[in-house]
Amino acid sequence: MKHVLVVEDDPINAILFERLLERRGGYRVTHTESPEEVFRHAREGIDLIVLDVSLRHAILEGRPVGGVEICRRLKADPATAAIPVILATAHAMRGDEENLIAETGAEAYVAKPIEDHGAFIDQVQRIMKAEAA
Repeated sequence: MKHVLVVEDDPINAILFERLLERRGGYRVTHTESPEEVFRHAREGIDLIVLDVSLRHAILEGRPVGGVEICRRLKADPATAAIPVILATAHAMRGDEENLIAETGAEAYVAKPIEDHGAFIDQVQRIMKAEAA
């Protein structure tokens, strides 16, 4: 069973991601808000990460850190660079998707709230298939 890590600080969004991924996608899901746990899980073996861009309370090495920096670090580390990342943000504006993907190296982007659940699961499945090929 494929394992997805959801990195989300809003409890309602975390539950939505978990339920969608488990029930509609058939994935095993782990949730965290902790940057340290993100890196630990990534090194232990995760198939995909859904990463909130605006983590309000995340602290790494004694300072606040957001999803953009976490993604950059994941992509810069040869041990975790191949893990696909979907960035998730509630602050979606024209051009954000292209800019965030270029800035972080993430594979995809999704705007919150997730309005089309089927499209989100299709996106996850496409990424998982591409990584398996």
